Amino acid sequence: MGRDEDFELVFAGGVASATDSEDAVVVHRTERKGPGGHPIYADDTGIVQAEISDRGEVRMIASGGHQQPASGVEARPVVQP
Repeated sequence: MGRDEDFELVFAGGVASATDSEDAVVVHRTERKGPGGHPIYADDTGIVQAEISDRGEVRMIASGGHQQPASGVEARPVVQP
Protein backbone atom coordinates (compact mmCIF):
# COMPACT_ATOMS: atom_id res chain seq x y z
CA MET A 1 0.00 0.00 0.00
CA GLY A 2 3.00 2.32 0.35
CA ARG A 3 3.22 5.36 2.58
CA ASP A 4 0.48 7.72 1.47
CA GLU A 5 0.19 11.12 3.11
CA ASP A 6 -3.62 11.21 3.28
CA PHE A 7 -6.26 8.54 3.78
CA GLU A 8 -10.03 8.47 3.92
CA LEU A 9 -11.20 6.39 6.88
CA VAL A 10 -14.51 4.70 6.12
CA PHE A 11 -16.55 3.56 9.11
CA ALA A 12 -18.79 0.50 8.68
CA GLY A 13 -22.13 0.30 10.43
CA GLY A 14 -22.54 4.01 11.04
CA VAL A 15 -25.82 5.88 10.94
CA ALA A 16 -25.27 6.90 7.33
CA SER A 17 -24.76 3.28 6.22
CA ALA A 18 -28.49 2.71 6.63
CA THR A 19 -29.04 5.03 3.66
CA ASP A 20 -26.39 3.39 1.43
CA SER A 21 -23.84 6.13 2.03
CA GLU A 22 -20.67 5.97 4.10
CA ASP A 23 -19.39 7.70 7.20
CA ALA A 24 -15.89 8.86 6.28
CA VAL A 25 -13.22 11.30 7.42
CA VAL A 26 -9.93 12.35 5.79
CA VAL A 27 -6.81 11.95 7.92
CA HIS A 28 -3.28 13.24 7.34
CA ARG A 29 0.02 11.63 8.25
CA THR A 30 1.67 12.89 11.43
CA GLU A 31 5.25 12.50 12.63
CA ARG A 32 4.17 10.10 15.40
CA LYS A 33 4.26 6.29 15.40
CA GLY A 34 1.63 4.02 16.92
CA PRO A 35 2.05 0.97 19.15
CA GLY A 36 2.65 -1.22 16.08
CA GLY A 37 5.43 1.06 14.81
CA HIS A 38 3.38 2.46 11.92
CA PRO A 39 2.55 6.14 11.28
CA ILE A 40 -0.36 7.76 13.06
CA TYR A 41 -2.79 9.73 10.91
CA ALA A 42 -5.16 12.38 12.31
CA ASP A 43 -8.00 14.54 11.03
CA ASP A 44 -7.77 18.35 11.10
CA THR A 45 -9.25 18.50 14.62
CA GLY A 46 -6.92 15.83 16.03
CA ILE A 47 -9.90 13.95 17.47
CA VAL A 48 -9.91 11.11 14.92
CA GLN A 49 -6.55 9.31 15.04
CA ALA A 50 -5.52 5.99 13.52
CA GLU A 51 -2.39 3.95 13.04
CA ILE A 52 -2.31 2.68 9.45
CA SER A 53 0.09 -0.08 8.45
CA ASP A 54 1.78 -0.40 5.06
CA ARG A 55 -0.76 -3.21 4.36
CA GLY A 56 -3.72 -0.91 5.01
CA GLU A 57 -4.57 -2.29 8.44
CA VAL A 58 -6.22 0.33 10.65
CA ARG A 59 -5.91 0.60 14.44
CA MET A 60 -7.95 3.45 15.85
CA ILE A 61 -6.20 5.49 18.58
CA ALA A 62 -8.19 7.07 21.42
CA SER A 63 -7.43 10.79 21.60
CA GLY A 64 -9.31 11.48 24.83
CA GLY A 65 -11.09 9.93 27.76
CA HIS A 66 -14.28 7.92 27.40
CA GLN A 67 -13.71 7.16 23.71
CA GLN A 68 -14.44 3.71 22.36
CA PRO A 69 -12.38 3.35 19.17
CA ALA A 70 -14.38 2.02 16.24
CA SER A 71 -13.64 -1.35 14.70
CA GLY A 72 -14.14 -2.41 11.09
CA VAL A 73 -12.60 0.77 9.69
CA GLU A 74 -11.25 0.75 6.13
CA ALA A 75 -8.48 3.09 4.91
CA ARG A 76 -8.50 4.33 1.32
CA PRO A 77 -5.61 6.43 -0.05
CA VAL A 78 -6.63 9.93 -1.10
CA VAL A 79 -5.41 10.57 -4.63
CA GLN A 80 -3.71 13.94 -4.91
CA PRO A 81 -4.40 15.88 -8.15
